[in-house]
Amino acid sequence: MKLRLMDILACPYDKHFPLELYELSRTRYPERKVKVRETPLCELYCAREGKRIEELDKEPDCVECLKEEIADGVLYCPKCGRWYPIIEEIPILLPDHLRNKEEDLAFLRKYADRLPDKITREGKPFSLEE
Repeated sequence: MKLRLMDILACPYDKHFPLELYELSRTRYPERKVKVRETPLCELYCAREGKRIEELDKEPDCVECLKEEIADGVLYCPKCGRWYPIIEEIPILLPDHLRNKEEDLAFLRKYADRLPDKITREGKPFSLEE
């Protein structure tokens, strides 16, 4: 998942913005040729710095940001407690009724030791406490 997506993604359930990103693995593409006309590229939120644009105390390195992607991770909504997996660089932001419970639980079990309890034990729509 491109970090720039964090600038536009909101929780599909309650529309909360920004979501929290829990990175499990990152892929770097140093060979990417990137031209940036002006920075910052993101309008509201810089995921690389983990801050809203108005909170930045320096100009973000947008060129380097565009050369990296989150391979595996979790997007978490602090408002409703829902979590959404990022698998093979694809964020899966499906509504509860379209999610695959067994796949979600297998994902949580795989990364349980690397994710906070608010996701693994208390997260919605599925958690390891069920």
